[in-house]
Amino acid sequence: MTHDLAARTGLPPELLTLLADLPRDGWAEHPAFHGLTSFWLDRHMAFRHLMDRIMQETEGLADGKTDPATFPQRLVPLGRRLVDELIGHHQIEDHSYFPELLALEPRLSRGFDILDADHHALDALLDGFVTGANTLLQSDSKQADAARFHATLAPFTAQLNRHLTDEEDLILPIILKHRFG
Repeated sequence: MTHDLAARTGLPPELLTLLADLPRDGWAEHPAFHGLTSFWLDRHMAFRHLMDRIMQETEGLADGKTDPATFPQRLVPLGRRLVDELIGHHQIEDHSYFPELLALEPRLSRGFDILDADHHALDALLDGFVTGANTLLQSDSKQADAARFHATLAPFTAQLNRHLTDEEDLILPIILKHRFG
C-alpha cells in the first residue's frame, strides 16, 4: 500500500485500531468530545469549506458568471485565509500536538510519519496554489486562466481531504482515549 498522499486511499488498517474501538459515529457522545476533538473537527471543516468556496468562486469566473473586476475581492481573502490558517495549523500539530500524542501511542509512529510527509506534500500544493492564484489575478484573460486554475484545485482538494480524513482517523481516537487536551 502506498503512503503517498496523491495515491493513498486511506491509512493502513494496523494504524486504525483505535478508530475501530472509537468509531466516528460515537465521537460526539464521548465524554471527551467537547474540547480539543470538536475544535480539531471544526478547524478541518473550515478548511474544507474554504476550498469549496474557492472552487465555487473560481468556477463562477471561468463560466463567465462572476465579474472579473470583483473576483480578486473574493479570491484574495479566501486564499490568504486558507494558506495562513493551514500553515499555522500544521505548525502547531508538528511542533506541539503530534509529539505529545505520539508519546501516548508510540505504536502508531508510522501514522505520524505519514501525516508529517503529508504536511510536506501540502506545503508544495500550497506553493502551487499561491502561484496559480497570483497568475490568475495578474492575468489579462481571466476567464481562460480561471478554468486552468480551477482544474488544479480538484487534485489539491482531494489530497487535502484525504489528509484531513486520515489525520482525524489517527489522531482523534488518541485524543478521546487519553482524554488529551
